[in-house]
Amino acid sequence: MHLDLVVVGLVVGLLVGLTGMGGGALLTPLLVLFFQVAPLAAISSDLLASLVMKPVGAAVHLRYRSVNWRLVRWLTVGSVPAAFAGAVIVGSIGHAPAMQADLKLAIGGALCASIGMTLLRQVLDRRANHRGEHKEGPPLIRPLRTVVIGVISGLAVGMTSVGAGSLIIASLLVVYPQLRPAQLVGTDMVQAIPLVAAATVGHLLYGDVHLAVTISLLLGALPGVYLGARLSARGPAALIRPVIPAVLLASALALLKVPTPMLIGAAVAGLVMMVLLSVPQPPAGSLRQPDPVDAA
Repeated sequence: MHLDLVVVGLVVGLLVGLTGMGGGALLTPLLVLFFQVAPLAAISSDLLASLVMKPVGAAVHLRYRSVNWRLVRWLTVGSVPAAFAGAVIVGSIGHAPAMQADLKLAIGGALCASIGMTLLRQVLDRRANHRGEHKEGPPLIRPLRTVVIGVISGLAVGMTSVGAGSLIIASLLVVYPQLRPAQLVGTDMVQAIPLVAAATVGHLLYGDVHLAVTISLLLGALPGVYLGARLSARGPAALIRPVIPAVLLASALALLKVPTPMLIGAAVAGLVMMVLLSVPQPPAGSLRQPDPVDAA
């Protein structure tokens, strides 16, 4: 057992349970950058850990009934075959030394896409709050758009382990802005089970799973995701969400071999931007203009 990996699993599990994102996006680059695990092995081991971790968080959201089953079904239609295909592709060609280096770049690119979607999510959420738009009531399901979200995210997860949370949650917010934060996280947690299962099967057949790494991560991640999911089901994790994109940005730039001073500056800038976007705006028209009589 690697105690440092247990601690990493605990922190990442807590963040995943709180926000629904950050699993593969945090674990895979951490394994590659700080524990010197080969990229393909990091992806494969991370997916196996996520396959065990996701049902724990999903069970909590099922208990609180914060899952939209129609969205889960349509997302699964696209994500499951795409995730298996992505895993088979990267597992078939990813063992070569040159491909291992390319996988680092692919993970970094997927992280950048994840960060962009997260920022878009914050902007849209802020705009909706400012306009006073309500997020209550069942959304009108758009099957084609939802399947496309599943396909794109499934390929990303199968090839890089990144996207099961951040890409899908941000995409769902774009298409279904009326979903509450708990519904976004709960729906993503449940649909991620078959998605990650398909990607994991592909990596078990063609990838490079390190069981010692996976077990150490799970010893910390399982209690972490349970606690985080319980907190998330009761309300949004507003204090935690700004931190994740900053960490993801730093990881992405490190994988893309950006110099350390630029990496630190970009991470700080990303954190500041997310904090500013997280500050709630009052609904439009809520600020009452002063009455002439009062002004007098």
